[in-house]
Amino acid sequence: MKKNSIIEAISALLVFLFIYAAVSKLLDFDKFKYQLSQSPFISGISWLVAWAIPLGEILISISLISKRTRIAGLHLSLFLMLLFTGYIFIMLKYSSYLPCSCGGILSQMSWKLHFVFNLAFTGLSLMGIMIHINSTNRNEAEHLKKKVSI
Repeated sequence: MKKNSIIEAISALLVFLFIYAAVSKLLDFDKFKYQLSQSPFISGISWLVAWAIPLGEILISISLISKRTRIAGLHLSLFLMLLFTGYIFIMLKYSSYLPCSCGGILSQMSWKLHFVFNLAFTGLSLMGIMIHINSTNRNEAEHLKKKVSI
């Protein structure tokens, strides 16, 4: 029961993050799209990325809300956070120009702080997956044990 509460708390944090980020981007969409076009690594596909990121964040949030799709949402969250974190790492390491395409309060963070922030949420996604796998394996083992003892 406690593990389910932890997974729900992690999912709620991720939903809050993704919905907040998506809404911030969509509310100031022209600025977001422009900032993405200034990135040296994605300028050629910035229009596609500008639509895909907030849409993806919303879809992942929806999958995290339902217990039936939560594990898929956690995997998608991990994937998206790894992409974001990797992008920030590459920008910090290889780019002298660092345009910020984040919205809201996230845009106030330095790139290094944003990297640490993303690492934390990447870790939360991974933790949610690991707890889910652990509890699923334990439930299956208990179920098998009951079958064998009958």
